[in-house]
Amino acid sequence: MKQKITPFLWFDGKAEEAADFYVSIFPGSKIVSATRYGDAGPGPKGSVMTVLFELNGQQFIALNGGPQFKFTEAVSFSVDCKTQEEVDAFWQRLSAGGEEGPCGWLKDKYGLSWQIVPSILGQLLHDKDATKAQRVMQAMLQMNKIDIEGLKQAYDHG
Repeated sequence: MKQKITPFLWFDGKAEEAADFYVSIFPGSKIVSATRYGDAGPGPKGSVMTVLFELNGQQFIALNGGPQFKFTEAVSFSVDCKTQEEVDAFWQRLSAGGEEGPCGWLKDKYGLSWQIVPSILGQLLHDKDATKAQRVMQAMLQMNKIDIEGLKQAYDHG
């Protein structure tokens, strides 16, 4: 069944490479199909125009659209992680060749922004005890890759 809303990602000639990269990182992911430019262009005949792929059941479309548009931090994909091992693995693989940022944000080698977020972060930030929640926020603001133990220490001890 086709999902109602599908992220459509614009790449400069690297749509197929990017889709393969993302599929290699997320379990249960796959390339669904690719379409190629024909005689009408605008890309070279036979080259990949779009790639439909799934990451953990979520469909995406990658387009080889050219150099006109670039990704910005105004749009990012948030990855929910249950364990520190999961945070570490996604952080390492997605940031390789890209750029690490603050508070769990990174840019991959294609310039796409991701947030690698442990599930516990939301729970701690929404705690009824505002002092504990504030300590967690202050700790997170000092981190690049989010460290679950560091969040728990801030929550428990300040």
